[in-house]
Amino acid sequence: MKIAILSCCYNRKQKTAEFLKSVVDQTISNNYEITIYLLDDNSSDGTASYVGENFPGVRVLKGSGSLFWAGGMRTLWEHVMKDAEYDFFLLFNDDVVLSGGAIERLMAAYCLSDHPENIILGTVLDGEKQTITYGGQKIINRLTGNTKTVFPDPAKLTPCEIGNANIMLVDKATVNKIGILSGSYTHGIADYDYTFSAVKNGIKLWIAPGYYGCCDNDHGVSWLPQSAPLKKRIDYLYSPKGLAYKQHSLYVKKHFPLYVPMMHVKFWVKTLFPIVYDLFKKNEQLKVQ
Repeated sequence: MKIAILSCCYNRKQKTAEFLKSVVDQTISNNYEITIYLLDDNSSDGTASYVGENFPGVRVLKGSGSLFWAGGMRTLWEHVMKDAEYDFFLLFNDDVVLSGGAIERLMAAYCLSDHPENIILGTVLDGEKQTITYGGQKIINRLTGNTKTVFPDPAKLTPCEIGNANIMLVDKATVNKIGILSGSYTHGIADYDYTFSAVKNGIKLWIAPGYYGCCDNDHGVSWLPQSAPLKKRIDYLYSPKGLAYKQHSLYVKKHFPLYVPMMHVKFWVKTLFPIVYDLFKKNEQLKVQ
């Protein structure tokens, strides 16, 4: 069985190196043959040359410098499918550090399902191995699309509805049915859209048993403070690495259409009156407590 490993990188050479080392150090049974692909989006820190010198088995593809995560992964995935025929596509963020035996365990998890089309998510913890940072979630509000993290079972597959592609195993049957990441998204959101679209199309989305490595949460605050200049706040609203207003609008319209008007209000309040939104979020947190 042939597995294509896909990841993108941009100007974080050390993290990329740690990720690749954790991949090449994996012990894989003879049942599987892996090929590692990396798209370097024109990094200026020498990542591509470093990878070429230290990880000669990795196939490096050069990006334009403006692909961001979703665009980079989509470009790489398209290239990989033209390059060879694969049974599985294993997507990673390049800031993941895999635990020993992670890939072998993911493949074993896949074999637990008797469904013909599957996506398997690997759950990762923060650097101190205390908190789940990325994995699978369930939707807790069908109007807004709000989610909650689902903890992996230690021994069996756990169903979920949506999830992150920090570690995501996709079988060929799924790609044949729904394709790859949507071209509607520039940076984030694409993995949420892909996994939820898969579930809506009858594909099984599973959380693999246990944990598969470490990856710190890099999302940060999703809006700028009132002290930031208005122009900067508006730029952040539209930025792919900020609020990604246009992409979020597409996502909500596709999956949670009744929430579209409130989404627009929410994003503009975050931008024009962040101090009001700060108070609103604090009040929500107090209610939860």
